[in-house]
Amino acid sequence: MKSILKIIFVFFMIVTLKSCTIKPIVSSYDYQENICESVSLEELGNGKILIYNGADFWHKIDNTSGLNIWINEKPMGFIRAGEYGIIELENATLEFKLLHVDMFKFRSYHKVTINEKTKVIRIEPTFTSNDLTVVNQLPKKFEKYEYIDSR
Repeated sequence: MKSILKIIFVFFMIVTLKSCTIKPIVSSYDYQENICESVSLEELGNGKILIYNGADFWHKIDNTSGLNIWINEKPMGFIRAGEYGIIELENATLEFKLLHVDMFKFRSYHKVTINEKTKVIRIEPTFTSNDLTVVNQLPKKFEKYEYIDSR
């Protein structure tokens, strides 16, 4: 009887963990054109924006830190915790849509005004939604972040 309970428990754990995964979307942006050896704030701005996923510890441990991103309904792609991408955006007010899955689908919409001073945007999943903040500074321990793969 105990072995049946263990099997049922393991089955429910696998189903629960599998339900927290998100299917990545394919990007319509070309990340490879902006890849560089080192990144500095002086190189950013005037439409060249660094976007990074600043997910915290709690989202990393259960694999719910990945975010799908759309900018004005155009898919930017999937970005994991500890990843960043540099893209070219026009100076305008743009709508960012963020999606992550943590038992449920959490969508959020954010209006962001891009101008010549916009350099760095932090996105991250939260327990009840998603956050997007224009921070204009590189994250702490930025050397540990990886450039987003072209997927």
